[in-house]
Amino acid sequence: MTALKQRLLDYYEKNETKVDIAFFLGGFIFDVLTLSDIDDPLSIVQQVVYLGVIGLILFYDFLSTHNLVTVSPRVSKYWEYRNLAVHFLLGSLLSVYSLFFLKSASIFSSIVFVVLMMGIMVANELKSVQKAAVDLKVALYVICLFAFFSMTIPVLLGFVGVTTFLLSIALTAAVIYGAFALLTKKVDNKKLLLRTLAVPGFGVLGLFLILYFIGWIPPVPLSVQNMGIYHNIEKSEGNYLLSHENPSWRFWKTGDQEFLAEPGDKIYFFAQIYSPARFSDSVIVHWYYKDPRQGWISTDKVPMKISGGRKNGFRGFAVKQNYAAGEGRVSVETTDGREIGRIYFNVMKNEMSSENRTFTTEIM
Repeated sequence: MTALKQRLLDYYEKNETKVDIAFFLGGFIFDVLTLSDIDDPLSIVQQVVYLGVIGLILFYDFLSTHNLVTVSPRVSKYWEYRNLAVHFLLGSLLSVYSLFFLKSASIFSSIVFVVLMMGIMVANELKSVQKAAVDLKVALYVICLFAFFSMTIPVLLGFVGVTTFLLSIALTAAVIYGAFALLTKKVDNKKLLLRTLAVPGFGVLGLFLILYFIGWIPPVPLSVQNMGIYHNIEKSEGNYLLSHENPSWRFWKTGDQEFLAEPGDKIYFFAQIYSPARFSDSVIVHWYYKDPRQGWISTDKVPMKISGGRKNGFRGFAVKQNYAAGEGRVSVETTDGREIGRIYFNVMKNEMSSENRTFTTEIM
């Protein structure tokens, strides 16, 4: 057994980069294959366990690094693998949260935040990060803590908005303060604690506050699964019948994004939105028109009540009667103005009614 352990250690020392990448990919693939709904109890418990293990390792790693605690012989044989464990668990959590944020983000409004999360995942692979002092790992850990609270609190309360965001910030800050209070009983050097714990921890929270109020943090757990522009929508026996003129060869268009309008036509917008069970909130269907001189102008805001629990997502639609020829777009937004999804369309008016119109009907 000792010989096998030594061979593994020798292999790791010679192939450290490959092993680290394998651990990261292992954590990422594991989470992709096992990714459950955001409100799945087992998934939440798993995240709590991961966060607890990382927190304990970082806590005792700080103490042992500054000779404030001695690792017992029984634990020491496992302690040398602590960086690999933290690396794997952080990679696993970051991948989960990146996937959830990516699903909830409108790429147009949240690209900066999504790129930031992806960048953090890549940074977790860098040797400088893996071998860094505790303060850099604390920053990554606080990011995971905030992501956890920002996802679970809306699930528990059943809505998203400023209240759930500020609660997420407050709970994350409480964890940081709790760790700081525990360490002050063992460490006399307060400046050291401020530099390695308070500054990176509260610095991350400050960054998230800025990103939120400029609208760059996606409104997890909501996500638009499907949306489109149609000539007519009817509800029949629990299904939505979506009528459009879009030919089959134009597969990259959803419904009538090239909208040929004749007298009496209305523009119908359909959306399929995922929300967790027991979730009850509203979204705003925000209509825009692109004025040739002034650019994008807001024309209408229509509230849409959504409720969770349906596996394939909540379905609903909005109708617009007054419109002009030209470019338009519809944004699905939370009540606090964060965009979940966006679709563009172009209206071409035909002042004469045609008798040879052929509509295709989809069932949703």
